[in-house]
Amino acid sequence: MTDDTARPDGRTTVVVITRDRRPELLRTLRTLRDLPERPQVIVTDNGSSDGTADAVARDHPEVLLLRPGRNLGAVGRNLAVRHVRTPYVAFCDDDTWWEPGSLRRAADVLDAHPRVAAVTARIVVEPSGEEDPVVAELRDSPLTGPDWLPGPALGSFLAAATVMRADVFRAAGGFHPGLWLGGEEELLATDLLRRGHWLCYIPEITIHHAASPVRDSTHRRVLGLRNTLWFTWLRRPWLSAVRRTWYLLRTVPHDRATARAFAHAAAGLPWVLRQRDPVPPDLEARLVALEQARRSSPARRYVG
Repeated sequence: MTDDTARPDGRTTVVVITRDRRPELLRTLRTLRDLPERPQVIVTDNGSSDGTADAVARDHPEVLLLRPGRNLGAVGRNLAVRHVRTPYVAFCDDDTWWEPGSLRRAADVLDAHPRVAAVTARIVVEPSGEEDPVVAELRDSPLTGPDWLPGPALGSFLAAATVMRADVFRAAGGFHPGLWLGGEEELLATDLLRRGHWLCYIPEITIHHAASPVRDSTHRRVLGLRNTLWFTWLRRPWLSAVRRTWYLLRTVPHDRATARAFAHAAAGLPWVLRQRDPVPPDLEARLVALEQARRSSPARRYVG
């Protein structure tokens, strides 16, 4: 009798974007190479200057390496997904890695539930082994779904911890190039929900995260706040957009980073308003529920 869990599983391709984090990426690629599923791995190097791409080509010839020659941000994932030939794509950052068996479990769930577009994993922080604070938010999502949904219904997902249907990702256009990076998932998730897809959390799927020591938390805060504002004005009805903007103005730290975020958001308003397409009332009700739940989440703080 064979043990199927030890056999390769060709249903999922892992996509990683990276820039100037060679040690973290090489560790992640070693871990992915040792997974029992033996997934195809595609790396988009976003214009690294530390020899990342050359190191990948030398040490991991099994990886499909894409070198766009510039920093595409999250759109580097779009580029990679063009090369995906499997039904599912697992997104992974250069400082995260999938636990053995999780990609197989995710593919099983997606096989069994055609209306589920994406499943998000439980995130474990390394080296402590504790759950990331966002896990409680995923587990206790205020959204309700049909009885057949295999886990709590979500209103968004985390790109570093999600397995998605590749054809659904392509049909929705992938990550919006205007947002570039930082909370870029919210817009794509909302557009998937609008198309009638479901997103859910599966606690039996696990990904590990060891935050890079070179991570610029202040820069990420600027981008995240800017993109939250842009998403709000792209998809929320006028009254909700005004209320959300006012709430952020009152509650985020009043510092230079926040000033930069609002200035960048204001500068982008012309293209945002041209592309504005508010969601229908039923989806807006779900977004309101998510917004209220996130106000008390320790994982939603524009600090750093």
